[in-house]
Amino acid sequence: MRFRRLTLRPLLIGGIAAFASLASLQAAWADRLDDIRKAGVLRVAAFDGNPPFGYIDAVTKKQVGHDIDLASDYARSLGVKLELVPTNPANRIPLLTSGKVDVVFASFTITDERAKVVDFTTPYFLVGQQFLAKKGVLTDASQIKELRIGTEKGTTMETNLRERYPEAKVVLYDDSPFALAALRNGNVQAITNDGVKLTAQWGQLPDKERYEIPPITVSKEYLGAAVPKGETRLLESLNGWLAESEKNGRAVAIYDTWFGPNSKAPLPRLLRIGDARVASAK
Repeated sequence: MRFRRLTLRPLLIGGIAAFASLASLQAAWADRLDDIRKAGVLRVAAFDGNPPFGYIDAVTKKQVGHDIDLASDYARSLGVKLELVPTNPANRIPLLTSGKVDVVFASFTITDERAKVVDFTTPYFLVGQQFLAKKGVLTDASQIKELRIGTEKGTTMETNLRERYPEAKVVLYDDSPFALAALRNGNVQAITNDGVKLTAQWGQLPDKERYEIPPITVSKEYLGAAVPKGETRLLESLNGWLAESEKNGRAVAIYDTWFGPNSKAPLPRLLRIGDARVASAK
């Protein structure tokens, strides 16, 4: 009887291939949400100069605001620490796509163009783009094309203004405090931003009686948090947490802290998280 000699080489190669396939599969399963939990830290890009969404408190010198509170609550729900990364409007997407942050909570308007490079959560806020100017300077939309108007670069405010009023003289600034300073020293005749930010800025002016927010609206915009493109589990986690925050009243409590009747920027809440209906569509 003749015996066939067995070789271990095919078995060894097959084992290596199987191990490589398993490792590849495990790598595919590992995603940003897993990384966050493993590191014990959630890195969030948030504003440090756009009250009341995110700014530096003058007394505590800490980053605070509506979006900061949301980010803190989400980190707590994951059982991890929160690491805030200050940002301005133009740096929100680069911080996310470069991997320097996990989530953006920074008054981020949801647009089709932005959704090509990042994924947005369910909207958690509805705002309208308006203007802040000295009293009597801007009383009708037809005057917009005649004025020098300041706004933040890299925002939908700039895009909307150029599209709706191509003849307007648009002056760009890195952040809203710079635009406000330009308005006060006369470099621009009006500034445009979402009504929430403008109301907060107007409310903090020592000579607020000299300024006004005219009843002129450029657009209505939904705000959401953003995650890297394709991070489905992280997105689902955020959406689930947002829905639960609406259900248990935490989202309303955070809103009332910064925009409620006793806040510095009282505004009616126009959007329930997860509800497509808008309280005011005008």
